Amino acid sequence: MIDRETIDRIYAAANIVDIVGDYVTLKRVGSNYKACCPFHNEKTPSFIVSPAKGVFKCFGCGKGGNAVTFVMEHEGVSYPEALKMVAKRYGIEVREKEQTEEDLRRHDDRESMFAINSWAADYFADVLHNQTEGISVGMSYFRQSRGMSDATIRKFGLGFCPSHDNQMTAAALKAGYKEQYLVATGLSLKSDRDGSLFDRFRDRVMFPIHNISGRVVGFGGRTLRTDKKVAKYQNSPESEIYSKKHELYGLYFAKKAIQQQEFAILVEGYTDVISMHQAGVENVVASSGTSLTVEQIRLLSRFTRNITVIYDGDSAGIHASLRGIDMILKEGLNVRVVLLPEPEDPDSFARSHTTEELHAYIRDNEQDFLEFKARLLLQDAAGDPIKKAALIGDMVQSVAQIPDSIQRAVYIKECARTMDVDERILVSEVARKRLATTGDREADDFLRRQSAQQHDPAPRPEEPAAVDYVSHVEAGSNIETLERELVKYLLKYGHQSFDYKEGRNMVPCNVAEVIFSELENDGIVFRNPLYAKIMETYRRQWVERGTGVEVPMHFFLNHEDPEVCNLSVDLLTADDNYVPSQLWKRKDIHTESEEEMLAVGVPKAVTLYKSKVVEEIIKKLTAQLPTLPEEEALEVLQKIAGYNRVRATIAKKLERAIL
Repeated sequence: MIDRETIDRIYAAANIVDIVGDYVTLKRVGSNYKACCPFHNEKTPSFIVSPAKGVFKCFGCGKGGNAVTFVMEHEGVSYPEALKMVAKRYGIEVREKEQTEEDLRRHDDRESMFAINSWAADYFADVLHNQTEGISVGMSYFRQSRGMSDATIRKFGLGFCPSHDNQMTAAALKAGYKEQYLVATGLSLKSDRDGSLFDRFRDRVMFPIHNISGRVVGFGGRTLRTDKKVAKYQNSPESEIYSKKHELYGLYFAKKAIQQQEFAILVEGYTDVISMHQAGVENVVASSGTSLTVEQIRLLSRFTRNITVIYDGDSAGIHASLRGIDMILKEGLNVRVVLLPEPEDPDSFARSHTTEELHAYIRDNEQDFLEFKARLLLQDAAGDPIKKAALIGDMVQSVAQIPDSIQRAVYIKECARTMDVDERILVSEVARKRLATTGDREADDFLRRQSAQQHDPAPRPEEPAAVDYVSHVEAGSNIETLERELVKYLLKYGHQSFDYKEGRNMVPCNVAEVIFSELENDGIVFRNPLYAKIMETYRRQWVERGTGVEVPMHFFLNHEDPEVCNLSVDLLTADDNYVPSQLWKRKDIHTESEEEMLAVGVPKAVTLYKSKVVEEIIKKLTAQLPTLPEEEALEVLQKIAGYNRVRATIAKKLERAIL
């Protein structure tokens, strides 16, 4: 763990213009620098670097942060790794907190395993390029059978493991690598008969597997034999440095293209990825023959929210893989599907088409995943009502995974149209599924209302129609929006004062004091952990420095939590792209001063936030009533009455009636 003193030295030395300038061409505009954003395609520059603030911000895609988080985003590395990369650039020695003997041993073991994997990758590549067996067997396969160029073979570090039982193992031992790490990485296996070592991957073409920062964590080996008793692929076992469910083949080579093109293509195997890259389509990754995992999806979501899955034209596994793609929906990502013409797979299709043809085919043939799934299953149902009922259940299962309520509403409407089913039925089924799987409170409320309506069919004005369950913004998001607004006031204006009108008197107030005192008086704590962390950081500095003293922004822009850094940049630059029109000045129209804005905005934001918190408490208590014994129910009703009085007081402050 890197100590705080070292982190501060790194931030002090880091020149954001120099660091960002290593990746993009910056053009000076006034006191700032401008460029086309490296994280998405754009023709008009909207990416700004502010040397004075030490931050970057793209007003196109919304990404922002400091020098270290820029390296994190661009290189796809962790926060500590980004710190070390910046430190290396400025010659800063990275001091880490003292580790236990167990920590040191584990670190040394991991580094030894990385070292031997790196050596093995070089060894396999050398055999492929320079030894007779490698050239005649391995190189022939890559060049003739797969049509790979030498440049592509070198780019992906492809190789060949000799057919002799222990040739690689003997070479590794001779080079000074220890037996325990050969076994731990799975490069070598130990004989049960006499304890001797032999090569796991003998007589196979080799595909090194790189992690997100480019280090070799494992290997995939493909046999070229036709003997069906021999497994076609042999992979490295799970180890301290390799977990199959956490890695995506090709991500290290694809991450920049994924960010620029704003979507990732998901295929099945090593050669699919390599052939697509060679054809000029580089935003491609593979799950490496394993079923897609949540960890792989979350890894990919660091670079994009959009995934296009390419299926083989004659793939028998499409139905089986549909369940896996539901996990992508559950993580809030957007999924589209491309079906190749039979009998093509991504490897063969890429080898027989130009870059332009590939891009055009994907663009013209991609379908929304749920639309694709509905049509596929409808073909199977073929007018059979029992099969169609099962199909509806299958579609409900997928739609229920989607966390965003508005997106669910859109999909339900589309599914109802495609499958010729009453939309209200789908709404009810999705609500039941979400209640069963996620405990969704909104789903629970909707089902209660629906049950009440079945006993009292006359519609009640205060009850929304059934479809409102999926079409309105969820209550929590309103609270989060207000928390964001309060944090923004705190960061930008916390030290400033304004006069607040209380009756006939003008009362002097401080922004931070108003926010902290109002929330503390009612024991309210922010729900969003990032907003809460910023509040706590500001509070500590505010108490130490005293009311009215400005808290330096570096406490937030250089915070040890990179998510706090990025959020702070986002909040502090939220209005930087707004320039008041000269029209107002020419026509002598009064524009609101900063103090006037604070006098209205801060009290209103605090009051609205407290109102939303009270409303949610009332909602929770009301939901408990049907399940409580009579005495407890009376106590809860008294609490609800008290909160309603509070809500009425808040409503008066906002000078509006409770609806």
